[in-house]
Amino acid sequence: MAPVSQDNLTAVLYGINDLRLEQRPIPVPNDDQVLLRMEAVGICGSDVHYLVKGYIGHFVVRQPMIVGHEASGTVVKVGKNVTHLKPGDRVAIEPGVSCRRCSYCKEGRYHLCPGMVFCATPPVHGNLARYYIHDADFCFKLPDHVSFEEGAILEPLSVGVHGCKRAGVKVGSVVLVLGAGPIGLVTLLAAKAFGASKVLITDILQHRLDLAKELGADHVLLVEKDASDESIVKKVHEMLGEEPTISMDCSGAEQSVRVAIQATKSGGCALLIGMGQSEMKLPLANALIREVDIRGVFRYCNDYPTSLDLIATGKINVKRLVTHHYTLEQTLEAFETAKTGVGNPIKVMIHANPDWKP
Repeated sequence: MAPVSQDNLTAVLYGINDLRLEQRPIPVPNDDQVLLRMEAVGICGSDVHYLVKGYIGHFVVRQPMIVGHEASGTVVKVGKNVTHLKPGDRVAIEPGVSCRRCSYCKEGRYHLCPGMVFCATPPVHGNLARYYIHDADFCFKLPDHVSFEEGAILEPLSVGVHGCKRAGVKVGSVVLVLGAGPIGLVTLLAAKAFGASKVLITDILQHRLDLAKELGADHVLLVEKDASDESIVKKVHEMLGEEPTISMDCSGAEQSVRVAIQATKSGGCALLIGMGQSEMKLPLANALIREVDIRGVFRYCNDYPTSLDLIATGKINVKRLVTHHYTLEQTLEAFETAKTGVGNPIKVMIHANPDWKP
């Protein structure tokens, strides 16, 4: 199977609020790569942040960068060393490719690899285009009954799965999730799939909590703008009827991180998934005297197979998360929806294949 045309419409970020659609040459895969006809690409909060701010932490957009990293596609060409994929295979794309040689890679923690090349993280290009090349061993074949949209959502779901593994969520865990955006919602889904007996999720937007309830949250808490840490912690304990054994902040907001630490049962775990300010004022003495473990999460590692299995077996249903659909030609409109929140978007999906039909 070969590309049917030379159309490689591509979404390129040139600077703050300067996202353009332009034709780029169709890339050529090396011996260990595959050429993909892109299908579904979700808009991540990081994509929007780069568009609006031009940077995330020390990652700065200094030159034009193709956006997009939550993605799936169809194989159209394989390198000569690729044996597990063939043209026509439908795949989910794990967007980070590590060096495979450093101590982190050899220890199985390749997401910490200092040589990590990650889609749409400056200066690395992403995959919101008609065609894209990727290392074949970071492409995962989708079963026939798993859609391209579900394949794209494997990326954020893997963050939630990795978080649950890091925190030790298991049968009987009582979990607090702070923030009901896309990452908070997939973390909720993962926690329930891992066996949590109770999950309470918080947010400042009621429509997100309504969806969380629909997805299986046992309790939802709307946090008022001027609520104190103490009042939120008290309400969490009252609603759960006990202290959470694990709290997972998915917002990055300083207050949510403080609440995660203070609400957690002594000896439990406060997990930080959301990326917030580089420095925060936190109640560390509270964590110290109660032996609350504070752990961080950075992306995921060896979690795509788990996430795919959870979707393929029906243990997790992510379809409800996709609220908006756009074609590649409508990319600017899609980003406007994600940026402004008009229409209460959760996951905005862009369909790169021109043959896609709603």
